[in-house]
Amino acid sequence: METVIPCVLMRGGTSRGPFFLGDWLPADPVQRDRLLLTAMGSPHALQVDGIGGGNTLTSKVAIVSRSTRPDCDIDYLFAQVSVDRAMVDTRPNCGNMLSGAAPFAIDECLVAPRDGVTSVRVHNVNTGAVIEAVVQTPNGHLTYEGDARIDGVPGTAAPVRLNFLEAWGAITGKLFPTGQRQEYIDGVAVTLIDAAMPMVLMRAQDFGLRGDETPAQLDGNAGLLERMERIRREAGRRMGMGDVSQSVIPKPVLVAPCERAGTLTLHSRYFTPHACHRAHAATGAVGVASAFLMPGTVAHACGGPTVVAGYRTVRIEHPSGGMDIDVDLDTASGKVRAAGLVRTARKIMKGLLYVPGHYVLAGAEPMRAVA
Repeated sequence: METVIPCVLMRGGTSRGPFFLGDWLPADPVQRDRLLLTAMGSPHALQVDGIGGGNTLTSKVAIVSRSTRPDCDIDYLFAQVSVDRAMVDTRPNCGNMLSGAAPFAIDECLVAPRDGVTSVRVHNVNTGAVIEAVVQTPNGHLTYEGDARIDGVPGTAAPVRLNFLEAWGAITGKLFPTGQRQEYIDGVAVTLIDAAMPMVLMRAQDFGLRGDETPAQLDGNAGLLERMERIRREAGRRMGMGDVSQSVIPKPVLVAPCERAGTLTLHSRYFTPHACHRAHAATGAVGVASAFLMPGTVAHACGGPTVVAGYRTVRIEHPSGGMDIDVDLDTASGKVRAAGLVRTARKIMKGLLYVPGHYVLAGAEPMRAVA
């Protein structure tokens, strides 16, 4: 017995994975996650029996539906499917995959395109955050082609502007869950922040690092990974998230000063959480850039500027290049009003996905189980 469901494979930012409409999948979360594991080929290092790419960046799933919120157009549920474990984590958001959600929704007729650009309000089901995605729709037609270039992806494509509007404390309830901008875990100064993504920020120099190391160099440092995992687990406990040993959040991030004339720039190495990202998570970049502008954090100690009103652009240098984040800081409260960045997306293929086993699907045709 096998189940046949529609599937759209897309690149979103520097990530890639299948996109599904919500009613293409089982309504029951347990059945849904079992189907996703089988579809991706997990657990297996190469995911050879599924459509996963054998890497955390290519073992991601996006599930899109018409929004249950009256102030939003679509609901976006992100699922991180473990490569080597039978685990699906829907606690975090993914800003890279998010960049494909609005184009996918327009393609699947959930949102009507406008002439020029189409603004889509996205409710991230994982965190409750609201993000505005601005998609290119010249003459009322969606396009994936354009001149925007992002580091970590070859070629150019149409820009997708992501404006994070309500992403501060979305999971823990507070921008700084412990009420402190800096504290110590295992003798290391850390900032525990929930800004688009729960993270534990640490200075690279406190681990004897420069901050511009390659992912291979960092992944090969077993002592570093073990110590950061201890810190991450304690950070999760302090942030009110309980035992995070089976979760991918909070994410550990190493930051370091970066001298670049005329710009506000910071080195960042983002972990997923047990390996260094080959580029950088978009949500993580939003949080790192926000912390860089806020006095008292370990990121701000890496050359952060004095606080001024309005938007400021922070460049996050990552292993594949850089990412520019526009942050609007409220000088009165010291909190973030909004943050935005540009990503790109590409529709790679659409077809039918054949999954071994029988699943009770949420919708009707064309989903079916066949013997």
